[in-house]
Amino acid sequence: MAPRNDIDPTSTKALLEKAKETQADIKSKWIPNFFETPFWRSIFRHKIDETPRNRSLAVLSNVFLHLQPAKLNRDAVRYCFCWGMGGITFYLFCILTFTGVALMFYYHPTKADAFRDMLFLKNDVPFGNLLRNMHRWAAHAMIITTWLHQMRVFMTGSYKAPREFNWNIGVILLLVTMMLSFTGYLLPDDQLGFWAVTVGTNMARATPFLGHEGPGIELVKWTGEQLGVDSTVNGYNDVRFALLGGSIVDSNALLRAYIWHCVALPVLGSIFMIVHFWRIRKDGSLSGPAPVMLDSEADKAKGRR
Repeated sequence: MAPRNDIDPTSTKALLEKAKETQADIKSKWIPNFFETPFWRSIFRHKIDETPRNRSLAVLSNVFLHLQPAKLNRDAVRYCFCWGMGGITFYLFCILTFTGVALMFYYHPTKADAFRDMLFLKNDVPFGNLLRNMHRWAAHAMIITTWLHQMRVFMTGSYKAPREFNWNIGVILLLVTMMLSFTGYLLPDDQLGFWAVTVGTNMARATPFLGHEGPGIELVKWTGEQLGVDSTVNGYNDVRFALLGGSIVDSNALLRAYIWHCVALPVLGSIFMIVHFWRIRKDGSLSGPAPVMLDSEADKAKGRR
């Protein structure tokens, strides 16, 4: 087939330019620039590409790019005051996450395999015993540093205004840390973990309004009678039964402890840690001792009184 020679090159060029313009128009209309979307602007609120001042604001005023505020009390970040326990606790959490994910490759949450997996990890897996001990001792250390951090915050009055909200977030994180330690205790499925969880969950029977031996059960029963529903709470429908998935510590309890320890509690703790770090940034970093005043400044302060 012979090529056509009657095609106008000018019209072809015009058609190509028109197609490019149409493509650019569709792209700008239906595929917007991600850096111009409201989502991106809600994170990075200052434009980065205009002036040096805006570029500085984009870094200094953003919690993702600059964890500490631009100005803070230098005495508050001294280790003799803050002890660095919050950062150490987060570092231990990172170690626990890494070693925990590695341990999941060698663990099966069943009564037939759990303890056998521990023996296999200890005796046959290269560096398996080291990996398990890193996870174990990091967990013990995280409990200690969390309590020390909580004590430091209380003793220095860092829970006072405007940090009351973040204090409550810290208390929740303390409870999550304790629950992580408790649920991980059962996973080796040895005698120590079995009886520890048995004693711990037996305490849940005395939970107010939820445990069948706790206070408020008569009130729950009376309320159910008034509403015409069966509200009897016993050992087969109370909070202990829900925690164990049964009335005894068996395979259901092991599976539930595994899910809480490896999925639910780490996700919950990560969310609250993000809020915790964000509030530290918004509250003006760490609370510290009063800044040192010069003699002239002290005299002026006394004169104003």
